[in-house]
Amino acid sequence: MFDLFSFEPEAPPGEFVLVRVSRRAMATTFEVAVPVGAHRDSVGVATAALDLIDELEDQMTVYRDHSEVSRLNAAAAYAPVEVEERVFELFERCAGWTHETEGAFDVATGAITKAWGFYSREGRVPTPPERIAAMRRTGFRHVVLNPEARTVKFRVPGLELNLGAVGKGYALDRAAELLRESGVASALLHGGGSSVYAIGHPPGDPRGWPVRLRHPTDTAASLGTVYLRNQGLGTSAATFQFFEYKGQKLGHLLDPRLGWPARGVRSASVVAPTAAEADAMSTAAFVLGASGTERLLRLKPNLAAVVLPDAPATPTAFNFRHDSFTPATADRPT
Repeated sequence: MFDLFSFEPEAPPGEFVLVRVSRRAMATTFEVAVPVGAHRDSVGVATAALDLIDELEDQMTVYRDHSEVSRLNAAAAYAPVEVEERVFELFERCAGWTHETEGAFDVATGAITKAWGFYSREGRVPTPPERIAAMRRTGFRHVVLNPEARTVKFRVPGLELNLGAVGKGYALDRAAELLRESGVASALLHGGGSSVYAIGHPPGDPRGWPVRLRHPTDTAASLGTVYLRNQGLGTSAATFQFFEYKGQKLGHLLDPRLGWPARGVRSASVVAPTAAEADAMSTAAFVLGASGTERLLRLKPNLAAVVLPDAPATPTAFNFRHDSFTPATADRPT
């Protein structure tokens, strides 16, 4: 068993042994866990996967001026900018997810994120004129994608793309792709605990890799256990990045449609075919709340979700198969 955010195994000793290799990247810790015997060089192949994650961070981060996304943000308002094929494909997928969620998920939010101070981790409430100005430079509707030329163009100056909401999941998908190509048929990868991808299943449990969803504010509590098999899991919560303002807790997860921190949800977890989509949809679920998530999942039946509202503080699960999620009430004591 793995706890989301900590990933400490709870299975009885002797069932199987994991080779676990970890490294800091994207301001968190990534880990690749491979059962002993799943590959002749588990450490080597896990290290190669983490090397790839390092390369992807250097390509996608907005905190390095030389990255591809930073150079795109600096130039795309003035002329179309050609980008690498896989990143362009990710932008296309993000455009689709923005459309499907009616704007609850949007990566063209760099301007409003900076206005709220979350880019520099110094949260503040922007003045109304600042927020209005930032919102004019926010939204994927201002982004023009040209598939033939593989270029990106911004319709308004000052718009900035930020892949923070999907970057970890995308990196895990690419790392899992590398592992599969290397012959690994069973592994669990995570980035900071909030983004997860499972290859196959652990030895002896065809249900999948068990991941326990920790409560976002009560470290002794659990929301339940999700079993992942060739799937991604993303969790969104404002547990660590927030500030207090007039008695309110304002978190870093902004509603792109309003330019204001999303409210009403403590955490949202989504299971999807890929970790990138799971990350995107967990962000959308956090913004949409339980009722909005239920409507979204009617349109996307291949997803499943657990949403914990502020009140009443009882999680709601959507779309899980009978053997893929165990609620906390039926789970082992935490």
